[in-house]
Amino acid sequence: MTWAEMQPLLEQGTLDTLYMVLWATVVTVLGGLPLGILLVLTDKGGLLQNLPVNKVVGAIVNIGRSLPFIILLIALIPFTTLVVGTFIGPTAMIVPLAIGAIPFFARLVETSVREVDHGLVEAVQAMGGGIPTIVRKVLLPQALPSLVSGVTTTVIVLIGYSAMAGAVGGEGLGSKAVTYGYQRFDTTFMLVTVVVLVLIVTVVQLIGDGVVRLLARRGRTA
Repeated sequence: MTWAEMQPLLEQGTLDTLYMVLWATVVTVLGGLPLGILLVLTDKGGLLQNLPVNKVVGAIVNIGRSLPFIILLIALIPFTTLVVGTFIGPTAMIVPLAIGAIPFFARLVETSVREVDHGLVEAVQAMGGGIPTIVRKVLLPQALPSLVSGVTTTVIVLIGYSAMAGAVGGEGLGSKAVTYGYQRFDTTFMLVTVVVLVLIVTVVQLIGDGVVRLLARRGRTA
């Protein structure tokens, strides 16, 4: 396959991959952030200590994290069809991508929030601050650099997931690699697809690291 033939395929595959990963990341953050905070708040010694709730939520998160994505992808076909109307295409793939990544991101959020100095929490409590205030004014701002790092890691995981989703009709670079590389024995196209994926991951990591460093500098000068 010539470069002129590869270019439109790679461009469309890249756009589909970015589309899937972007919206899946948004849904993942919206779902995983409160879930991770809930795990911290309901744990032993937490502000909303409730061990039964914590164990149930923790078990759900652990089960979600332990399922191989390709199996989850297939198992969610009926649910994806119910939500989107189809299980094929980049929009449909957002559903399993987000559901697969939410438990992963929730654990990263839990780890980040646990690192916040408990003395700051106690200080806000002493001033009469309630739980919403503590979460908004202490936990999230203090954990922000670590949370951004977690988002970066999650985006990279989603890029890998999106490549796997291409094997079952998800479009994106994974689909192009399978259809035009693997099935047609075009090693060159396969290698070019891998290079594009590596470049996307590298750019995401650089942007994430840059934001974390910027936030860390602001935190030191604040």
